[in-house]
Amino acid sequence: MQPIRPLHDAIPPDRVQRVLVIKLRHHTDVLLSSPVFSVLKRHLPHARIDALVYADTAAMLSLHPAIDEVHVVERHWRRLGFFGHWSKEWHLFKLLRSCGYDLIVHLSEHPRGAWMARLLGADWAVAMSRHDPRWRNSFTHLYAHPRSAARHAVECNLDALRRIGIYPEPDERRLLLVPGREAEMRVAAKMRDLGISPGKFIQIHPASRWFFKCWPVEYTACLIEMLQATGQTVVLTAAPSRDEKILVEAIQKRLRRPALSVAGGLTVKDMAALAARSRLFIGVDSAPLHIATAVGTPVVALFGPSNEKHWGPWGVPHRVMKSEHSCRPCGMEGCGGGRLSDCLQSVTPEAVFVAVRELLAETELQASARQKAFEQDVEKAPAHFRWEDAFSRDDEHAFGGSSLQQWHDVL
Repeated sequence: MQPIRPLHDAIPPDRVQRVLVIKLRHHTDVLLSSPVFSVLKRHLPHARIDALVYADTAAMLSLHPAIDEVHVVERHWRRLGFFGHWSKEWHLFKLLRSCGYDLIVHLSEHPRGAWMARLLGADWAVAMSRHDPRWRNSFTHLYAHPRSAARHAVECNLDALRRIGIYPEPDERRLLLVPGREAEMRVAAKMRDLGISPGKFIQIHPASRWFFKCWPVEYTACLIEMLQATGQTVVLTAAPSRDEKILVEAIQKRLRRPALSVAGGLTVKDMAALAARSRLFIGVDSAPLHIATAVGTPVVALFGPSNEKHWGPWGVPHRVMKSEHSCRPCGMEGCGGGRLSDCLQSVTPEAVFVAVRELLAETELQASARQKAFEQDVEKAPAHFRWEDAFSRDDEHAFGGSSLQQWHDVL
């Protein structure tokens, strides 16, 4: 019996030797594209797979085991003047052209993807559908998003692959961010300085680059004191930006006992290494929230104007805290554009505290079950068998280079 082929224009996998995935967006957008590379490598194991992103977001994909090379566009090129900008663009174009890509997967509406699809000479190019005839004529395949319902960003990215006949299995869709050994070592040193151990603290990242997504300072301070009162250790994190550090300082001033803090002192890779060691992550809709999910940490996420169905936690145990306002998610910069969101103001510290306790109990029960299963497997294994041999080097990289013993200790 002939296999069913849902698409008449699916790409022939055996003819694809080199793939370029383009995602010229912000940090979160780039991280949420990470399953695309995993799926491509699983279905095209013989192919070279490269990425093209903005330089400041490259850490979201570097060290990904499915990616051969991460090419970058520097945002500051535009400030180099016409000839300086043109020189940089020409050098990048020649480099990409020399790679001989067969397939281009363009995951945004950035116009660069369209002209690259035309000029790089790829046999196949896929992008989201637009009405612009010049855009449509730049690609061999176009994929659409549903008009009547919100779809998670991860699935939207994977729709590009579905359109060319590559169908991801459920276990292939998880996010992946590899901290790397250097970040692991830096964070281990910071934790020693703070006197904390893996799995023994809760990470709270109260800020977002968009402040209308932030919870009130007094609410965060109240939640921290409630957690401290139950014996929890809290570690505050923030981006290096002045505004985020000021926000953390304002929270600390409201606490009778300041929380531990590494605010402003972490790189993206460091943030991943710390989140992987935390017992739980609490935060608003921001890149660190998705970094925590990418390293497998349970999260409590606070959502206001943004849509949790599109941007919510992916692939980990979680709780989403949101109001029942009829107008949300509105996507606006605060109510009336005033940079304050009533829907976030109505999510109380008490409600978040209850969600935290529920999630901790749930994940501890799961960890206990995993530990019991692990011990039973150890008992059944032959005396000469070494469990370390059951983990490949790729598995180790998937957990940021951590050893089996480190993860066994956390569990």
